[in-house]
Amino acid sequence: MKMILAGEWVERERKIEVRDPYDGSLVDTVPAATSDDVRAAIAAAVEGHRDNRKLPAHARVTAMLRAARIVEERAEEYARTIAREGSKTIREARKEVTRAVNTLTLSAEEGRRILGETIAFDTMPGSENRWGYYYRFPIGVIAAITPFNDPLNLVAHKVGPALVAGNSVVVKPATATPLSALLLGKALLEGGIPPRALSVLTGRGEEIGEPLVADERVRMVSFTGGLEAGRRVARHAGLKKIGMELGSNSPVIVLADCDLEAAVELTVSGAFWAAGQNCIGAQRVYVERPIYARFEKLFAERTRKVRTGPKLEEATDMGPLISEAEAERLERWVKEAVGAGARLLAGGNRRGAVMEATALADVPAGAAVDCREVFGPVVSLYPVDNLDEAITRSNAVEFGLHAAIFTRDLEQAHRAIRDLDCGGVIVNDSTDYRLDAMPFGGVKNSGLGREGIRFALQEMTEPKVVCFNLQSRA
Repeated sequence: MKMILAGEWVERERKIEVRDPYDGSLVDTVPAATSDDVRAAIAAAVEGHRDNRKLPAHARVTAMLRAARIVEERAEEYARTIAREGSKTIREARKEVTRAVNTLTLSAEEGRRILGETIAFDTMPGSENRWGYYYRFPIGVIAAITPFNDPLNLVAHKVGPALVAGNSVVVKPATATPLSALLLGKALLEGGIPPRALSVLTGRGEEIGEPLVADERVRMVSFTGGLEAGRRVARHAGLKKIGMELGSNSPVIVLADCDLEAAVELTVSGAFWAAGQNCIGAQRVYVERPIYARFEKLFAERTRKVRTGPKLEEATDMGPLISEAEAERLERWVKEAVGAGARLLAGGNRRGAVMEATALADVPAGAAVDCREVFGPVVSLYPVDNLDEAITRSNAVEFGLHAAIFTRDLEQAHRAIRDLDCGGVIVNDSTDYRLDAMPFGGVKNSGLGREGIRFALQEMTEPKVVCFNLQSRA
C-alpha cells in the first residue's frame, strides 16, 4: 500500500514490511518515509490548514460524516485489516471499527458546537463601556503519533477533532500497524477533507519522529504510546502544545459485598482484551480477604478458558502480542516473579508471539509485573484487609489512568472515587471501559491533557477574545 502525502498517494523505493504477528506472514508493504517526506508533509499542511479553516463548519461536518459512513460501509475490510496487521481477533477488530465510526460521527457532531461566550467586561470598574466575547479558532498543524494496539480508532480520536475544527494533520502511525490508518485516511479524503490537510506517513520512529515533533510549524503534538517514547517527544517538541497518553498499571478493587461472579467475568475481560495490550487493561486486582479465596479460584478457572489461536477464527478469544520480542519480555517478567515467590494460577506459557492468559498471586512488591506497565495478558491478584489498604496500594505506582471498584456500597464507591489518584474511576465494571465521548487521560506518568472528542477539540483550538470599546451609551 502507498502512503498519503498531502492528500496524494505516493510510493518510495525503500519499504517496510507489515507482518501478521501470529504467524509472521506478510500482509503488505508500505513506503519507508524519510525526513524529507516529513518536511514536505508539514509544508503542505501549513497550506492545508488555510484550506480547511476557510471551509464553513457545515462543510467540515459533512466531510466527517461521509467518512464515517464510508468506514461503516467497508467495516469488514477494515476489521480484517486490523486483525491481520495487529494483535486483535476478528471479533475484537469489528468492535474497534464500530467505535471508529462512532468517533468520527461524534467529531462531526461536536464540530457544530465549537462555541464561545460573551464576556462581562463591565464587572471591572472603568470597563462599563466595553462589551465582547470570545470564540475558538484552530491552532494549525497537528502531528498525530499513534500506537499499534488500536490502529484505527486511536487515529480517529486524533484526526477527527483536529480536522473538524479546521486544523491540518500529519499522522505517523505505528510502524507495525500502518494499514488501518491509511484506510482511514482514504475514507477521509473520499469524504471531502481538503487534500493538503492530511498526510499519513509510514516510517520508522527513529527516522521521522524527531523531525516531525521538533518542526516549529507544528503547533501541537498528540501522542499515544509508551512512557519513554513520550519523554523523548517532550524533549524534542519545543514550544508547542503536547497531548500525551502514556499508559498505565490499572488497579481493580473488589470489595466483599460485590457481585462476585460479575467482578470475575468483567475483570477477566478487562485483563485480556487485545491480548492485554490495552492502556487501561486490568493489571492489579485487590480483593478483600473474606472473598479472596473464592475470587482467586473463579478467576483462575475463567482465565484458563481464554482461547488463543488464529485471529480470523470466530472462536478465538485472544491473539498474539504485537511481536515475539514483546512476548519474550512478558514471559521473562512472569518467570522472574515466580522465581521471587509468586504463585502461577493460570497460563504462563508462550509460543512465538502468543502468550497464554496468565494469572499470578503472591507477587512480591517491586516485581516488574507489579509496578511497571505489563501491556500484555498478565494480571496479579492480591488480598487486602479493607478499602483503605486497597486505595493505598492502588496509588503506589507512577501511573494513574483508570481504576475500578466493585461494590454495592455507594459510600465505599465514593471514597474510592475521591481518593484514587487517576483520571477515571469505573464502578462495577472493568478498568478498560471507555466511552469515546468522555474525557480520557491520566495523572502522574500516565500523560498530559485529555482526549475524548469535545475535550480534544478544546486542546486543538484556542480562544480569541474580542472586545468593543463602545464610544457612547444610551
